[in-house]
Amino acid sequence: MAEDRLFIVFLAVAVVVLLARALSERLRLPDAILLVLLGLAAGFVPALPGVVVPPELVLLGFLPPLLYHTAFFTAPREARADAVPIFTLAFGLTTVTTVAVAATVQALVPGAGWAVALAFGAAVSPTDPVAATAVLQRLGAPPRMVTILEGESLINDGAALTIFMLAVEALDGGFTAGHGLARVIQIVLGGVAYGFGVGFAVRWVRRWISDPVSQIIVSLVTPYIAFIPADHAGVSGVLATVTAGFYIGTRGDGVLQPGSRMVGTTFWRILTFLLESALFVLLGLEIREIVRGPGGWTWGMVAAATLAVSAVVIGVRVLWQLGNGPLARLLPGGPRSQAGLGVRERLVIGLAGMRGAISLAIALSLPAAMGDERGPLVLVAALVVLVTLVGQAPLLPVLLRRLGLVQPDRRREEAMLARKAGLEAALARLAELAEDDAVDEQTAEAFRQMLELRLERVHYLLDRRDGEAGAGGGEGGEGPPAGRRVRGELVRAQRRKLRALYRDGRIGAGTLREIGRELDFEDPTSRPRP
Repeated sequence: MAEDRLFIVFLAVAVVVLLARALSERLRLPDAILLVLLGLAAGFVPALPGVVVPPELVLLGFLPPLLYHTAFFTAPREARADAVPIFTLAFGLTTVTTVAVAATVQALVPGAGWAVALAFGAAVSPTDPVAATAVLQRLGAPPRMVTILEGESLINDGAALTIFMLAVEALDGGFTAGHGLARVIQIVLGGVAYGFGVGFAVRWVRRWISDPVSQIIVSLVTPYIAFIPADHAGVSGVLATVTAGFYIGTRGDGVLQPGSRMVGTTFWRILTFLLESALFVLLGLEIREIVRGPGGWTWGMVAAATLAVSAVVIGVRVLWQLGNGPLARLLPGGPRSQAGLGVRERLVIGLAGMRGAISLAIALSLPAAMGDERGPLVLVAALVVLVTLVGQAPLLPVLLRRLGLVQPDRRREEAMLARKAGLEAALARLAELAEDDAVDEQTAEAFRQMLELRLERVHYLLDRRDGEAGAGGGEGGEGPPAGRRVRGELVRAQRRKLRALYRDGRIGAGTLREIGRELDFEDPTSRPRP
């Protein structure tokens, strides 16, 4: 029965995820690699039914929330500062990679035609940064590289899908350069405009909702409201979702209460982990069905095409990263954006371009009109994903250490300096309240002692450069209403200082979010009144 098959697959995914989590801690490998390998191994268990994931399930089910979550938490200051490298990778490199792969397919299979070759090239051109960013963040690599990789992956899906749509339309004939240019403008501008409209509307609605559960429901349906209508309208659902997420995430001050933020952050962290894990496991499980036969190709042709395409997507990316500096400097803001991106950083970003489930989903969307070439090309795309994911990710930790890009204590020290500045701002605000007789001396003294103890601990840890100071803890309790009011004023003073530090570039977005979550726990409005 279909229900039995679904239950067995669900159970296999759960077991693989649990095993991968346990092994990743011991082997110090990214979850994504273990998820794919264990899923691949599980796929050959005779008792497990064959898995064929419909591409629309990935594109319409998994992709919108993952894109929305990443866009929502995109660091606005860092994204603006690195707009040039992000856009050159997302648009320039994606286009060059698509054409290079298409030329390779044409050389290997001359009868395929350029429309087929470009559609396949678009499938394997977008990157999946999950494994790469997991390695970079765990080792303490410069946050800028993580920002560039995440920003690239947000946009290159849209660029690749745009090229893919145009190539598929060309298969039906009657395609001209003018038509292609008009469609690109329609797809891109239409997706961005619709995304802004969704973001504005959802942000307005959320202002009137205070219940955390209702906020989560609204946030969960938002990516689908952005993606699905845009996709049906023939514009970019990817760009619509990214635009909506970025707009809401960067203009959300004052929209959400601290309690809603705490619940929502936890919900989305678990949801994205489950979605990403399920995608990689399903990718591994599905490979068994894909490799059952190469269609009209021999296995030698499949192996040659896999090696050639893998070499092209890796080689083009590395060469692009090492050689596009002069070109990027010609763009507005280019010279400033390239500062600090030396050969070491470029090399790591170049080798961090693994492919993932999105590439396989696009490949599975190749139309039946491609004829006998469709099956073998889907198989090659799956093998390219496997080669880049399993072959490149383990090299990143070694490369980062050899190049001296590992900075494990940088984020910790930045967070402690932010806590120190916030506590000092809270003490200054408390002195103002006491001077204006807005708080009685007994309450002021209780809070003063609490803040000074925390500040003393932060000074101690900064001197030792060891451990991490917490900003929260709830020492002293809430107390009477006057105490709640004072605590709220002190938390707001720390938030103002934290935002000022971020605007001045003294802390990064990761630290801003980390300390912000701690202040959400401190904020009296995040807890129900007794």
